[in-house]
Amino acid sequence: MYAGPPKEDGSECKTKGGIRIMPVISIKQLLESGVHFGHQTKRWNPKMEKFIYGKRNGIYIIDLQKTVKKLKEACDFIRSVSEAGGAVLFVGTKSQAQEIVTEEAKRAGMHYVSFRWLGGMLTNFKTIKKSIKRLEDIEKMKAEVFDKLPRHEVMQLEKEMGKLNKVLGGIRHMDKLPAALFVIDTKKEHTAILEATKLEIPVVGVADTNADPDEVEYVIPGNDDAIRSIKLITNLIAESVLEGKKGKTESAMIDEKKDTVVETVETIEEVPSAEEMPAAIDAGLEQIKIVESEAITIPETVDVEVEELTAEIDEELEKVISKLEEVDEEKKPLMKKKPLKEGGPK
Repeated sequence: MYAGPPKEDGSECKTKGGIRIMPVISIKQLLESGVHFGHQTKRWNPKMEKFIYGKRNGIYIIDLQKTVKKLKEACDFIRSVSEAGGAVLFVGTKSQAQEIVTEEAKRAGMHYVSFRWLGGMLTNFKTIKKSIKRLEDIEKMKAEVFDKLPRHEVMQLEKEMGKLNKVLGGIRHMDKLPAALFVIDTKKEHTAILEATKLEIPVVGVADTNADPDEVEYVIPGNDDAIRSIKLITNLIAESVLEGKKGKTESAMIDEKKDTVVETVETIEEVPSAEEMPAAIDAGLEQIKIVESEAITIPETVDVEVEELTAEIDEELEKVISKLEEVDEEKKPLMKKKPLKEGGPK
């Protein structure tokens, strides 16, 4: 069974007894991915204040304990949507997110928009389907009659096909509206969120300190600019989709075995060890179904003291500031004013 791609920190989504195990997310891992870095203090939305831990050197620091909690809620919701057979549309059109969103959506078997959001992609879906039909028609023409057409017509059709494929390639097989949206940067993807809201489609969105968290049902406060942050969060959402699909298959098997018991373990603060997880649910039953934790399992580091978290954040910021100072020192000789040549303007 596919266990997911290896993570940059060396952790993997493993399997045990045929069950996918969600990767352990710690405060340290979130820090290493830069999830805690917000925008400059002059660029913020007051509604995000409840998710802000503090500020350092003119930059807001996001409270990662709240990020962990909201991330778990979002993943639980996505898992339930997937388990019910619903589709999740991944949306991320900013340059940092395009490749990640495309790869993770494909891995999860979901639709995606990673190039540009066309107005009406949801609210005017019938027209969008016509454009998809046009793309399919051109592809059919390419296979059958391109060699019989004049060169200039072929070039024009290929250009049109390329544009359509860029914009609609990720939703070409989406025959109905999605059950939920997952969005990177709620501020940039404002149009997509408005359309989803109008159609009462729930939205899970990564919101930085300059965004409005009230625009989405499931907000994930975090850095929506750093590639590592985007990759970490998007990977978790994709894993939740795959978990839901696995759960759907298991549910069908459970319906045939009424004496099978399924227990969902959802813990945040106290996480059993891997050896303790496959415990018997009820010793009196003939068949026992053990389901690994469907939640994002969080180690005890969630309960770190405020002082420890502050120290880690300060250390990260000191490294960044130190690098910036080194760059400034290197640039100073270049910024010195050159002496005027003799006879030059006074």
